[in-house]
Amino acid sequence: MENKAELSSLSAQTKLIPPGCKAELSSLSAQTKLIPPGCKAELSSLSAPTKVIPSGCKIRLALVAGGKSGEREVSLAGAKEVEKALSREKYEVRRYDPATDLARLAADAGTIDMAFILLHGPLGEDGTMQGFLDLLGIPYQGAGVLGSALAMDKNLAKVLYKQAGLTVAPWEMAQPEEQEDPSRLLEHLTLPVVIKPIRQGSSLGMSLARSEEELVQGLAKAFAFDSEVMVEQYVRGREITGGVLGNKELTALPLVEIIPGEEFAFFDYQAKYQPGASREVCPAELPPEVAARAQTMALAAHRALHLRGYSRTDMIVADDGIYVLETNTIPGMTPTSLLPQAAAAHGLPFPALLDRLIELALAKE
Repeated sequence: MENKAELSSLSAQTKLIPPGCKAELSSLSAQTKLIPPGCKAELSSLSAPTKVIPSGCKIRLALVAGGKSGEREVSLAGAKEVEKALSREKYEVRRYDPATDLARLAADAGTIDMAFILLHGPLGEDGTMQGFLDLLGIPYQGAGVLGSALAMDKNLAKVLYKQAGLTVAPWEMAQPEEQEDPSRLLEHLTLPVVIKPIRQGSSLGMSLARSEEELVQGLAKAFAFDSEVMVEQYVRGREITGGVLGNKELTALPLVEIIPGEEFAFFDYQAKYQPGASREVCPAELPPEVAARAQTMALAAHRALHLRGYSRTDMIVADDGIYVLETNTIPGMTPTSLLPQAAAAHGLPFPALLDRLIELALAKE
């Protein structure tokens, strides 16, 4: 079955100017940094904004969290934990919420050494905020504009996984009219299937359909979250996730197995965030050769999507092999989140993981 990747044309945000009023574009000053007395910062010639912070100077860090997506509360919870874990001896921390603080962030750009993005979902994890920070000359952790956009689009990501030789479940892109008649989808896929909005995180709008009636309901639910929806063959197996750290030199972290409670068919939004709804095992209790293969696949997915800094790739270990599901470019960031668990098993407790991500952001090899 062939799948074609289609780039949807996203309309630019348009402002209607009332008669008699002039629209003014504010001129953003060239990338200028105000450096504290006695400290010098140097911008490297790399395309991504890069700064060298002299020894003894605190890094002026902007925590960017909140935003307007359905994962706003998850983002704010992560920011609270990150701010608590950051060393006040190393960092001067300020908070910015893109829902209300974009103008302030732009105005403060000259006094910010780097941003730590803790946004999830559209307008935060999809390259939008990354591009904004690039324009302001502010380095940030994790993937750039391209990698963020590719990973956020589940359809394009699967195309790139396949090109990289990774195994993915068969899928079809659903059309809006198929909410009434999904027969074409069922000609190519067999029940059960998973319905996913292609540009949402935390399993928002996602559902499992075991019947045609559930498929119709799932399509309606998914189209309420996104104009593009994927229907994917359900793969039964063990859910695992593989973290990756590094810029050019990559490290595969220990795998984590996610075991949803009996009332959950898969690791959906409730299973992820409802206390006690699921449990994690880290390192995952897999045969060594299976674990090694899954870690190699996480590295390959990271490279296929042109990522940097860190990522977390979700996979299914099935009887007939390991399937790649999707890759998260801004994984959850609390001490008990999946990537921090994997980092801790690797010898990087939460504060040390944050230090490492900041180090990678400022290096941008």
